[in-house]
Amino acid sequence: MKELIVPFLSDVSKTSPIAHVSFLLDGFETDTIGVVPWPLYNYKPGVHFTMAYGNDSVFIKYYVSEKTVSAVYSRPNEPVHKDSCVEFFLSFDDEKEYYNFEFNCTGTCMAGFGLDRENRSLLSEQVIRMIRHQSQLKVVNNQGEYNIAWELTLMVPLEVFCHHSPGSLNGRQCRANFYKCGDDLPDPHFLAWNDIKSASPDFHLPEYFGKLVFGNQQEYLDYSKQKQRKHETEFYDNTVII
Repeated sequence: MKELIVPFLSDVSKTSPIAHVSFLLDGFETDTIGVVPWPLYNYKPGVHFTMAYGNDSVFIKYYVSEKTVSAVYSRPNEPVHKDSCVEFFLSFDDEKEYYNFEFNCTGTCMAGFGLDRENRSLLSEQVIRMIRHQSQLKVVNNQGEYNIAWELTLMVPLEVFCHHSPGSLNGRQCRANFYKCGDDLPDPHFLAWNDIKSASPDFHLPEYFGKLVFGNQQEYLDYSKQKQRKHETEFYDNTVII
């Protein structure tokens, strides 16, 4: 089982400029969504993500490079898994129920909550629209092979987890998995962060979720203060008085 430690961002919130949050997420190490559990669907786009959290939100940024891109769906709770799609599923603590959040490359979201694939209730459009996003698309020429690269930054307020009252995420342990798919693309594909063992493509298998640990806030605050003191010391040590 994979494990991800989610760092704490002290100076951002659900009202912060999303471009600033996207910039900060670029400074963290990325994880790869690179497991291909079903060899019949062997196309493997390049997919990475990074994640952090604040006092009132969770922040995720996806980095994707693939041959074709589709964004047919534009309304909440439409079947975005048929488009160029990234997803994350999350359950709190050891609960059996979990949230699924699915986004196409323009940020259109389908989200639900329940025990498994069949027993789910969709989150309301009002709740989904609380999620802020920023998407970017560009064509990349990589040694003569043209791919489309896209990035999607997400700001998910804690209120979006509307079947819970998460309160502080400080030090909390959850279970989660991250995915990339594109059911209706010319090259259908199904990628996961943590491996899945099943006969056919199915992301709704929480027994294959990895471990998610929200890092200790005080440790990140202490580290930030140390960096600031070091910066100030270096600045004054190198200052020439004339």
